[in-house]
Amino acid sequence: MKYRTIGTDPTTRREVSVLALGAMLFGSVTDEATSFAVLDRYVEAGGNFIDTSDNYAFWTDGGQGGQSEELLGRWRRSRGIGDEIVIATKLGARPLVPGASYIDNPEGLSAKVVRESAERSRERLGLEKLDLLYAHIEDHTVPLQETVEAFAALVAEGTAGLLGVSNHAVWRVERARALAAAAGLPGYEVLQYAHTHLRPRADVPDALFPDGSLGHAGPDLLGYLRAEPGLALVAYSPLLKGAYARPERLSADFDHPGTPARLEALREVARETGASVNQVVLAWQIGGELPVLPLAGVSSVAQLEENLAAVDLELTPEQRARLDAAH
Repeated sequence: MKYRTIGTDPTTRREVSVLALGAMLFGSVTDEATSFAVLDRYVEAGGNFIDTSDNYAFWTDGGQGGQSEELLGRWRRSRGIGDEIVIATKLGARPLVPGASYIDNPEGLSAKVVRESAERSRERLGLEKLDLLYAHIEDHTVPLQETVEAFAALVAEGTAGLLGVSNHAVWRVERARALAAAAGLPGYEVLQYAHTHLRPRADVPDALFPDGSLGHAGPDLLGYLRAEPGLALVAYSPLLKGAYARPERLSADFDHPGTPARLEALREVARETGASVNQVVLAWQIGGELPVLPLAGVSSVAQLEENLAAVDLELTPEQRARLDAAH
């Protein structure tokens, strides 16, 4: 395994494995025995960076989520896991009532919610301190200042460590970080967005993003990372839910003329290296110029083994140039 430091403050920064494990469906779609087997193998391989959220996976049973955090808590207790494993969780997108969603009735990012949701996550996970806590989605009903101060209060109390943000417009991320800096408070240092080798259309609206997706790491976010080397990008859905192996699964976001060329570049490099396309995508992210940590969920130990092998896949500068230039 390889590792990278996230965060800049010596009191909260952590050394994490370059391949993060997504636990979104653990305890719901993925049963407990399989989830435990995946988690055990991941840790055995040197992995120490696990991602979840307080709302995972509410859509599987019409509830409010919490199954993933609860399973991770059971796994931690049964294995005697301590703070050597970094567990990241998120708040803000939990449905307030069963049967609702993060679109029509999310918990939001008020000071009250931040405190209460973080406390519930700590209880489910069995943690005194949340190593990395994200603001999951935007909340336009609450002033940014209130959210910034609420997250900082958890850090001051020692119940949260690093702070992160996901699925926010870059200008709101920068504004929140500026508010924190002006007040001498800790701000967001880890950014979690969808990012993969294929380039999605950013103009496709949906219920959460009526002007086009803010959830993908587009050129504005990548440029922001280049200008702010203290930030790290955690890339969710790097393997597009299996669509690299089965391109017919690609969403409409990738229905544009640039997709075939980038797919062909991936296939060429996969043939040259003897690796799978999935492994090439992960290796491209792990060894790239920007500090990207792919976050991949799996439903079997076999899928995890494929991903783990990507950590040691070294792409040549020429292969990287070809992958980057394809369009």
